[in-house]
Amino acid sequence: MSAIQCVVGLGNPGPKYEATRHNAGFWFVDQLARENGVVLRAENKFSGELARMRTAQGEFWLLKPMTYMNHSGRSVAALCNFYRIPASALLVVYDELDLAPGMMRLKKGGGHGGHNGLRDICNALGTKDFPRLRIGIGHPGHKDAVVGYVLSRPGKQEHLAVEAGIDEALRYWDLIQGGEMQKAMNVLHAAT
Repeated sequence: MSAIQCVVGLGNPGPKYEATRHNAGFWFVDQLARENGVVLRAENKFSGELARMRTAQGEFWLLKPMTYMNHSGRSVAALCNFYRIPASALLVVYDELDLAPGMMRLKKGGGHGGHNGLRDICNALGTKDFPRLRIGIGHPGHKDAVVGYVLSRPGKQEHLAVEAGIDEALRYWDLIQGGEMQKAMNVLHAAT
């Protein structure tokens, strides 16, 4: 696998959505930035908040699209096209209904699974072949309750579980960033 050149956290902009389950991808990017003393700044050219990060593994971009979830692809494609970042070097981090709160799962590609942010990115890039990090948020139990569920705040225990999962994934960040996805999967999937 390629080393990661861009980490995209998915979510919705603004205080109304900040603490909602659908913003788990934003939470991950924010925590990664905080741990490394990096500040994301609005970048109109890419319709998002952006920062450049340097670690022992190399440099990469952090991106939070500010287009609202269903239009995330516009922001991601603009950045990838401008900096010539191949899909294989992109890591998309997002909330996953089909995982218990706090479970973290790396994936090397695949479909969008009904996630509108992912669907838009696949369409904008013209490929589904990019690595993903799925953050478990749990499922409300019925498909008709999904929209209200993802756009509401998690309970305290649920939120703590998600934060713990994010912290666990960041323990293996050097493996993930270096493109050593299988090694990262082995340790992360065993831990969460």
